[in-house]
Amino acid sequence: MSSELFDAMNYLEKEKGIDKGLLLEALEAALISAYKKNFNSATNVRVDINEDSGSMHVYARKVIVEEVMDENQEISLEEAKQINPNYELEDVIEVEVTPMDFGRIAAQAAKQVVTQRVREAERGVIYGEYVDREEDVMTGIIQRMDPRFIYVNLGKIEARLPEGEQMPTETYNVHDRLKVFVTKVENTNKGPHIYVSRTHPGLLKRLFEMEVPEIFDGTVEIRSVAREAGDRSKISVHAPDPEIDPVGSCVGQRGQRVQAIVDELKGEKIDIVQWSEDPVVYVSNALSPSKVVEVLVDEEDKATTVVVPDYQLSLAIGKRGQNARLAAKLTGWKIDIKSESEAREEGLLSEDDDEEVAYSDLEED
Repeated sequence: MSSELFDAMNYLEKEKGIDKGLLLEALEAALISAYKKNFNSATNVRVDINEDSGSMHVYARKVIVEEVMDENQEISLEEAKQINPNYELEDVIEVEVTPMDFGRIAAQAAKQVVTQRVREAERGVIYGEYVDREEDVMTGIIQRMDPRFIYVNLGKIEARLPEGEQMPTETYNVHDRLKVFVTKVENTNKGPHIYVSRTHPGLLKRLFEMEVPEIFDGTVEIRSVAREAGDRSKISVHAPDPEIDPVGSCVGQRGQRVQAIVDELKGEKIDIVQWSEDPVVYVSNALSPSKVVEVLVDEEDKATTVVVPDYQLSLAIGKRGQNARLAAKLTGWKIDIKSESEAREEGLLSEDDDEEVAYSDLEED
């Protein structure tokens, strides 16, 4: 066997990280299979590969018997003693059976094994590189599209953007550059598959982490995200240090930080609200930009009844109920919105209740 094969194995071990020992084991198994296939042999054989000399030998394992019934599996005691006088009945002896033209077969097997192992190793390297990028944002370029997926080139692999993860307000074209959220990295028989999203709430969270240094360093925390991709989102933030304004940090000077995210999401509206452990305050904040007169809390059912000024009822509910729906998702509380007049009719507010006790100042914070 040519020493070039071993030089190639050394190169693969160094450059591709493929263990040479594993390559040799795979090659031995392939050579045994090739020997049995090409020479119609069911004999138990072993292949010995000598790296120093570049030679290869095939040995058949045979049982020493008194009378040979199967020459492929057995050898007579008399013949065995000619090899070594110490052999006895039922010992197993190895006899060289290397065919004359086995070098050609060995070369073919070696090529197949090396090619397969290189492919597997490259897949493993790619998988290892991207598996840690789950729930992260990556930038890619659209390579092609079909009815099921948009294929986004992330460098060493094409990620799949399913139809259900595409923004309904976006138009995609080949060669477009876009940021995507990695939802899943899986290793399959056909290699690694990466699935990405433009609609996942995690995309919004990661974009804020990238755009707002205070979030990246932990000074400001993102507590929850509610998103209806392409239309509107709400995000609640909190700063353990009372001296820091978490909402202002996210908005940025003249709104530059949040505007950069809005631009990336093609105009998706984003409400940034301050988180609070008090459900009255938190729900009031979450219904921004609507003002709130009062929040009645049912701790047992984790439900709230929110009273808003009559003229702000439609604003609080939002178009197609969107504002109330997102606020409920954001806070984790059920929210039932009523106008002041309706609340008074139902006895939820007394006639002398005044809007001055509203929590409207919370939205201004």
